[in-house]
Amino acid sequence: MPPLIVFLDRDTLPARIALPAPCHPHRWQEYPSTLAREIVDRLQGATVAIVNKVRLDAATLAQLPTLRLIAIAATGSDNVDLAACRRLGIGVCNIQRYAEHAVAEHTLMLMLALSRRLLAYHQAVQAGDWQRSPHFCLFGPALHDLAGKRLGLIGSGSLGQAVARLGEALGMQVVFAARRGETAPSLDAVAGRWPRRPFDEVLSSSDVLSLHCPLNAQTRGLIGASELAAMPTGALLINTARGGIVDDQALLQALQQQHLGGAASDVASQEPPQADDPLLAALSGENFILTPHVAWASDEAMQTLASQLSANIDAFFAGERLRRLD
Repeated sequence: MPPLIVFLDRDTLPARIALPAPCHPHRWQEYPSTLAREIVDRLQGATVAIVNKVRLDAATLAQLPTLRLIAIAATGSDNVDLAACRRLGIGVCNIQRYAEHAVAEHTLMLMLALSRRLLAYHQAVQAGDWQRSPHFCLFGPALHDLAGKRLGLIGSGSLGQAVARLGEALGMQVVFAARRGETAPSLDAVAGRWPRRPFDEVLSSSDVLSLHCPLNAQTRGLIGASELAAMPTGALLINTARGGIVDDQALLQALQQQHLGGAASDVASQEPPQADDPLLAALSGENFILTPHVAWASDEAMQTLASQLSANIDAFFAGERLRRLD
Protein backbone atom coordinates (compact mmCIF):
# COMPACT_ATOMS: atom_id res chain seq x y z
CA MET A 1 0.00 0.00 0.00
CA PRO A 2 1.38 3.47 -0.84
CA PRO A 3 2.68 5.49 2.12
CA LEU A 4 0.24 7.80 3.86
CA ILE A 5 0.93 11.55 4.20
CA VAL A 6 -1.21 13.39 6.76
CA PHE A 7 -1.38 17.18 7.11
CA LEU A 8 -2.82 17.81 10.59
CA ASP A 9 -3.48 21.57 10.35
CA ARG A 10 -3.97 22.39 6.66
CA ASP A 11 -5.84 25.64 7.30
CA THR A 12 -2.67 27.19 8.72
CA LEU A 13 -1.20 27.31 5.21
CA PRO A 14 -3.62 28.93 2.70
CA ALA A 15 -1.43 28.20 -0.31
CA ARG A 16 -1.42 25.60 -3.05
CA ILE A 17 0.75 22.60 -2.18
CA ALA A 18 2.16 20.53 -5.01
CA LEU A 19 1.73 16.87 -4.16
CA PRO A 20 4.79 14.61 -4.24
CA ALA A 21 6.10 13.72 -7.69
CA PRO A 22 4.25 11.01 -9.67
CA CYS A 23 7.24 8.71 -9.25
CA HIS A 24 6.44 8.62 -5.51
CA PRO A 25 2.98 6.99 -5.14
CA HIS A 26 1.27 8.00 -1.91
CA ARG A 27 -2.02 8.56 -0.14
CA TRP A 28 -2.89 12.07 1.04
CA GLN A 29 -5.08 13.02 3.99
CA GLU A 30 -5.53 16.54 5.35
CA TYR A 31 -7.49 18.07 8.21
CA PRO A 32 -8.29 21.77 8.69
CA SER A 33 -7.06 21.54 12.30
CA THR A 34 -6.34 18.86 14.86
CA LEU A 35 -6.84 18.75 18.63
CA ALA A 36 -4.31 17.03 20.86
CA ARG A 37 -6.69 14.13 21.56
CA GLU A 38 -7.11 13.50 17.81
CA ILE A 39 -3.44 13.28 16.82
CA VAL A 40 -2.74 9.60 17.46
CA ASP A 41 -5.87 8.36 15.66
CA ARG A 42 -5.26 10.58 12.66
CA LEU A 43 -1.61 9.53 12.32
CA GLN A 44 -2.17 5.80 12.67
CA GLY A 45 -0.47 4.17 9.67
CA ALA A 46 1.04 7.46 8.49
CA THR A 47 4.58 7.57 7.13
CA VAL A 48 4.76 11.38 6.92
CA ALA A 49 3.11 13.91 9.23
CA ILE A 50 2.91 17.54 8.16
CA VAL A 51 2.41 20.00 11.01
CA ASN A 52 2.60 23.71 11.45
CA LYS A 53 1.64 24.38 15.06
CA VAL A 54 0.28 21.01 16.22
CA ARG A 55 2.44 19.77 19.11
CA LEU A 56 4.05 16.34 18.82
CA ASP A 57 5.50 15.33 22.17
CA ALA A 58 7.37 12.18 23.20
CA ALA A 59 4.29 10.37 24.52
CA THR A 60 2.41 10.97 21.28
CA LEU A 61 5.32 9.98 19.05
CA ALA A 62 5.80 6.72 20.95
CA GLN A 63 2.32 5.65 19.77
CA LEU A 64 3.13 6.14 16.07
CA PRO A 65 5.31 3.18 15.01
CA THR A 66 4.94 3.79 11.25
CA LEU A 67 5.93 7.46 11.33
CA ARG A 68 9.22 8.16 9.56
CA LEU A 69 9.14 11.88 8.80
CA ILE A 70 7.71 15.01 10.39
CA ALA A 71 7.63 17.81 7.82
CA ILE A 72 7.19 21.08 9.68
CA ALA A 73 5.40 23.69 7.57
CA ALA A 74 7.32 26.48 9.28
CA THR A 75 10.82 27.34 10.45
CA GLY A 76 10.26 27.07 14.20
CA SER A 77 10.44 23.54 15.60
CA ASP A 78 9.56 24.15 19.26
CA ASN A 79 6.28 22.22 18.80
CA VAL A 80 8.12 18.95 18.06
CA ASP A 81 10.11 16.92 20.59
CA LEU A 82 13.32 16.59 18.58
CA ALA A 83 15.08 14.41 21.17
CA ALA A 84 12.24 11.88 21.04
CA CYS A 85 12.40 11.90 17.25
CA ARG A 86 16.10 11.05 17.37
CA ARG A 87 15.45 8.15 19.75
CA LEU A 88 12.63 6.80 17.59
CA GLY A 89 14.39 7.25 14.25
CA ILE A 90 11.90 9.81 12.96
CA GLY A 91 13.33 12.39 10.58
CA VAL A 92 12.35 16.04 10.99
CA CYS A 93 12.65 18.77 8.39
CA ASN A 94 11.52 22.37 8.44
CA ILE A 95 11.32 25.34 6.07
CA GLN A 96 14.34 27.58 5.66
CA ARG A 97 14.65 31.22 4.63
CA TYR A 98 11.23 31.46 3.03
CA ALA A 99 10.05 34.64 4.77
CA GLU A 100 13.14 36.84 4.88
CA HIS A 101 11.49 39.64 2.93
CA ALA A 102 8.06 39.21 4.53
CA VAL A 103 9.21 39.26 8.17
CA ALA A 104 11.83 41.95 7.61
CA GLU A 105 9.30 44.24 5.88
CA HIS A 106 6.72 43.61 8.60
CA THR A 107 9.32 44.44 11.25
CA LEU A 108 10.21 47.64 9.44
CA MET A 109 6.52 48.54 9.16
CA LEU A 110 6.09 48.18 12.92
CA MET A 111 9.20 50.26 13.61
CA LEU A 112 7.97 53.04 11.33
CA ALA A 113 4.41 52.93 12.64
CA LEU A 114 5.63 53.36 16.22
CA SER A 115 8.23 56.02 15.54
CA ARG A 116 5.82 58.05 13.37
CA ARG A 117 2.85 57.38 15.72
CA LEU A 118 0.78 56.15 12.80
CA LEU A 119 -2.13 54.78 14.84
CA ALA A 120 -2.52 57.91 16.97
CA TYR A 121 -2.61 60.25 13.97
CA HIS A 122 -4.89 57.96 11.98
CA GLN A 123 -7.31 57.84 14.90
CA ALA A 124 -7.11 61.62 15.29
CA VAL A 125 -8.23 62.09 11.68
CA GLN A 126 -11.02 59.56 12.15
CA ALA A 127 -12.16 61.50 15.21
CA GLY A 128 -12.28 64.75 13.21
CA ASP A 129 -9.41 66.47 15.05
CA TRP A 130 -7.61 67.55 11.87
CA GLN A 131 -10.83 68.81 10.33
CA ARG A 132 -11.33 71.07 13.35
CA SER A 133 -7.73 72.32 13.43
CA PRO A 134 -7.18 76.06 12.86
CA HIS A 135 -3.92 75.23 11.06
CA PHE A 136 -2.95 73.30 7.93
CA CYS A 137 -1.56 70.44 10.01
CA LEU A 138 -2.39 68.77 13.28
CA PHE A 139 0.31 68.52 15.92
CA GLY A 140 -0.01 65.64 18.36
CA PRO A 141 2.36 63.02 19.75
CA ALA A 142 6.04 63.62 19.00
CA LEU A 143 7.31 62.03 15.78
CA HIS A 144 10.78 60.52 15.51
CA ASP A 145 13.09 59.59 12.64
CA LEU A 146 14.75 56.19 12.48
CA ALA A 147 17.76 57.60 10.65
CA GLY A 148 20.67 57.96 13.04
CA LYS A 149 19.13 55.69 15.67
CA ARG A 150 20.77 52.50 16.93
CA LEU A 151 19.02 49.29 15.90
CA GLY A 152 19.86 46.40 18.22
CA LEU A 153 19.10 42.91 16.93
CA ILE A 154 18.81 39.72 18.98
CA GLY A 155 19.19 36.81 16.59
CA SER A 156 21.73 36.89 13.78
CA GLY A 157 20.20 34.40 11.35
CA SER A 158 18.76 35.20 7.95
CA LEU A 159 15.81 37.14 9.40
CA GLY A 160 17.95 39.28 11.67
CA GLN A 161 20.32 40.03 8.80
CA ALA A 162 17.42 40.95 6.50
CA VAL A 163 16.19 43.47 9.08
CA ALA A 164 19.74 44.76 9.47
CA ARG A 165 19.92 45.52 5.75
CA LEU A 166 16.65 47.47 5.85
CA GLY A 167 17.69 49.37 8.96
CA GLU A 168 21.03 50.23 7.41
CA ALA A 169 19.27 51.49 4.27
CA LEU A 170 17.33 53.92 6.48
CA GLY A 171 20.53 55.24 8.00
CA MET A 172 20.32 53.35 11.29
CA GLN A 173 23.37 52.16 13.18
CA VAL A 174 23.02 48.38 13.27
CA VAL A 175 24.46 46.21 16.03
CA PHE A 176 23.81 42.57 16.93
CA ALA A 177 23.65 41.21 20.47
CA ALA A 178 25.85 38.32 21.50
CA ARG A 179 24.37 35.54 23.58
CA ARG A 180 24.08 36.51 27.21
CA GLY A 181 27.42 35.83 28.92
CA GLU A 182 29.38 35.53 25.68
CA THR A 183 32.80 37.14 26.15
CA ALA A 184 34.49 39.78 24.02
CA PRO A 185 37.08 37.58 22.24
CA SER A 186 34.31 35.64 20.50
CA LEU A 187 32.37 38.69 19.34
CA ASP A 188 33.03 38.41 15.63
CA ALA A 189 31.11 40.60 13.18
CA VAL A 190 27.87 39.21 11.77
CA ALA A 191 28.37 38.30 8.11
CA GLY A 192 31.65 40.20 8.36
CA ARG A 193 29.61 43.40 8.27
CA TRP A 194 27.79 44.34 11.46
CA PRO A 195 29.36 44.45 14.93
CA ARG A 196 28.31 41.97 17.57
CA ARG A 197 28.43 43.44 21.06
CA PRO A 198 27.73 42.05 24.55
CA PHE A 199 24.07 41.41 25.26
CA ASP A 200 23.76 43.93 28.11
CA GLU A 201 25.49 46.64 26.08
CA VAL A 202 23.08 46.22 23.16
CA LEU A 203 20.13 46.18 25.55
CA SER A 204 21.13 49.44 27.25
CA SER A 205 22.16 51.36 24.13
CA SER A 206 19.60 50.53 21.44
CA ASP A 207 16.90 52.98 20.41
CA VAL A 208 15.08 50.09 18.75
CA LEU A 209 15.46 46.49 19.90
CA SER A 210 14.16 43.83 17.51
CA LEU A 211 13.90 40.11 18.30
CA HIS A 212 14.66 37.41 15.72
CA CYS A 213 15.75 34.43 17.81
CA PRO A 214 14.05 31.04 18.27
CA LEU A 215 12.10 30.12 21.38
CA ASN A 216 14.00 27.59 23.44
CA ALA A 217 15.18 27.01 27.01
CA GLN A 218 17.78 29.76 26.68
CA THR A 219 15.47 32.42 25.22
CA ARG A 220 12.23 31.82 27.10
CA GLY A 221 11.67 34.93 29.21
CA LEU A 222 14.83 36.50 27.78
CA ILE A 223 13.31 39.98 27.91
CA GLY A 224 11.84 40.41 31.38
CA ALA A 225 11.35 43.25 33.82
CA SER A 226 15.06 43.83 34.47
CA GLU A 227 15.91 43.79 30.77
CA LEU A 228 13.11 46.21 29.94
CA ALA A 229 14.25 48.51 32.74
CA ALA A 230 17.78 48.45 31.30
CA MET A 231 16.57 49.73 27.92
CA PRO A 232 16.84 53.49 27.32
CA THR A 233 13.79 55.55 28.18
CA GLY A 234 11.74 56.00 25.04
CA ALA A 235 13.18 52.95 23.26
CA LEU A 236 11.06 50.74 21.01
CA LEU A 237 10.75 46.95 21.31
CA ILE A 238 9.71 44.82 18.31
CA ASN A 239 8.94 41.10 18.56
CA THR A 240 8.28 39.20 15.34
CA ALA A 241 10.01 36.09 16.69
CA ARG A 242 8.05 34.02 19.21
CA GLY A 243 5.72 34.62 22.11
CA GLY A 244 7.38 33.62 25.37
CA ILE A 245 10.66 35.38 24.61
CA VAL A 246 9.19 38.52 26.22
CA ASP A 247 7.54 38.58 29.65
CA ASP A 248 4.22 40.07 28.54
CA GLN A 249 3.17 41.28 32.00
CA ALA A 250 6.50 43.10 32.43
CA LEU A 251 6.07 44.62 28.97
CA LEU A 252 2.59 45.88 29.86
CA GLN A 253 3.99 47.57 32.97
CA ALA A 254 6.87 49.15 31.05
CA LEU A 255 4.38 50.60 28.57
CA GLN A 256 1.98 51.81 31.25
CA GLN A 257 4.85 53.48 33.11
CA GLN A 258 5.92 55.08 29.81
CA HIS A 259 9.46 53.79 30.19
CA LEU A 260 9.31 52.44 26.65
CA GLY A 261 8.41 54.75 23.81
CA GLY A 262 6.42 51.93 22.28
CA ALA A 263 6.33 48.24 21.48
CA ALA A 264 4.92 46.02 18.76
CA SER A 265 4.43 42.29 18.59
CA ASP A 266 3.31 39.86 15.91
CA VAL A 267 3.24 36.96 18.38
CA ALA A 268 1.74 36.03 21.74
CA SER A 269 2.68 33.53 24.43
CA GLN A 270 -0.59 31.69 23.75
CA GLU A 271 -2.02 31.83 20.25
CA PRO A 272 -4.70 32.85 19.76
CA PRO A 273 -4.48 35.02 22.89
CA GLN A 274 -7.06 34.63 25.63
CA ALA A 275 -9.16 37.45 27.09
CA ASP A 276 -6.77 38.01 30.02
CA ASP A 277 -3.62 38.22 27.88
CA PRO A 278 -1.49 41.25 28.92
CA LEU A 279 -0.88 42.08 25.26
CA LEU A 280 -4.59 42.66 24.74
CA ALA A 281 -4.63 44.97 27.75
CA ALA A 282 -1.74 46.92 26.22
CA LEU A 283 -3.89 47.70 23.17
CA SER A 284 -5.78 50.31 25.18
CA GLY A 285 -2.73 52.59 24.96
CA GLU A 286 -1.46 54.44 21.91
CA ASN A 287 2.07 53.05 22.08
CA PHE A 288 1.47 49.35 21.38
CA ILE A 289 0.68 47.48 18.16
CA LEU A 290 -0.34 43.82 17.99
CA THR A 291 -0.68 41.93 14.72
CA PRO A 292 -2.01 38.34 14.62
CA HIS A 293 1.14 36.32 13.74
CA VAL A 294 1.04 37.30 10.07
CA ALA A 295 4.53 38.75 9.51
CA TRP A 296 5.44 35.59 7.59
CA ALA A 297 2.19 35.36 5.63
CA SER A 298 2.63 37.34 2.45
CA ASP A 299 1.32 35.52 -0.63
CA GLU A 300 4.85 35.27 -1.97
CA ALA A 301 6.30 33.85 1.23
CA MET A 302 3.50 31.31 1.70
CA GLN A 303 3.94 29.97 -1.81
CA THR A 304 7.69 29.68 -1.28
CA LEU A 305 6.97 27.77 1.93
CA ALA A 306 4.54 25.40 0.18
CA SER A 307 7.02 24.70 -2.61
CA GLN A 308 9.80 23.95 -0.15
CA LEU A 309 7.51 21.71 1.89
CA SER A 310 6.76 19.64 -1.22
CA ALA A 311 10.45 19.50 -2.10
CA ASN A 312 11.31 18.25 1.40
CA ILE A 313 8.80 15.40 1.15
CA ASP A 314 9.98 14.52 -2.37
CA ALA A 315 13.56 14.41 -1.12
CA PHE A 316 12.55 12.06 1.70
CA PHE A 317 10.83 9.63 -0.68
CA ALA A 318 13.82 9.82 -3.02
CA GLY A 319 16.07 8.69 -0.19
CA GLU A 320 17.99 11.95 -0.04
CA ARG A 321 19.57 12.94 3.24
CA LEU A 322 17.68 15.75 4.93
CA ARG A 323 19.40 18.20 7.24
CA ARG A 324 18.55 17.02 10.76
CA LEU A 325 17.16 19.54 13.21
CA ASP A 326 18.84 19.64 16.63
